[in-house]
Amino acid sequence: MTLGRSPCPGLNVLANHGWLPRSGKNIDLPTLQVAVAGAYNYAPNTFDDVFKLAQNCNLTTTGNISTFNLADLAKHDCIEFDGSLSRNDFALGDDLHFNPRIWKTTSKRLGLDDIGRDPKSKYLTVEQAAKARAARVADAMKANDKFNASINQQMGSPGTTALYLTTLWDDAAGAAPKEWVKTFFGKCQDSLCRRWANRQAEWERLPFARPLRQKTNDDINAMFARVQAVKV
Repeated sequence: MTLGRSPCPGLNVLANHGWLPRSGKNIDLPTLQVAVAGAYNYAPNTFDDVFKLAQNCNLTTTGNISTFNLADLAKHDCIEFDGSLSRNDFALGDDLHFNPRIWKTTSKRLGLDDIGRDPKSKYLTVEQAAKARAARVADAMKANDKFNASINQQMGSPGTTALYLTTLWDDAAGAAPKEWVKTFFGKCQDSLCRRWANRQAEWERLPFARPLRQKTNDDINAMFARVQAVKV
């Protein structure tokens, strides 16, 4: 079974649960806006600049600059970058598909299975996430002698950590539930999830709670600052 249809777990979740075309193809901006608002309760225009960046990179293979396929996002150093939490580097052969070995190491560093009697152990903190991200980048730099520490990589690496934390953040707990993170990067990336989602009512499709408060770029930027502030 091949996990993931793009290097972006968040978009894969949206497609696998029917918020984006299940084919993963011909996605336009209005469709993306509806999906991120409906599934994750982001303001609809939150990712407009990312969509424009993809257009400027000319990564689409659809023949229409206004649409893209999920797999198009694997174009190196546009949206995708070296040191992914769950994918290999471009120079090492496959930056598109989920890499179980890489994710196993990341998951261990995040402590996703380290849940004890203390209720706080069920949650992932910003500090844990930031340190796991930095360790993953260090691993990638050692393994890949062509590691591309571009501006995109330097901003995108902490940025994607800030993004998944913001997306899965439990405001009441002040942290991200580990079970949600595990599911987001794991089960919700594969075809079984697509078949499971097909049988559910719309409101049941996402295996984590949709935030009650709408989030914006300000929330992502604030989380980015918190991730960057952690000493690693």
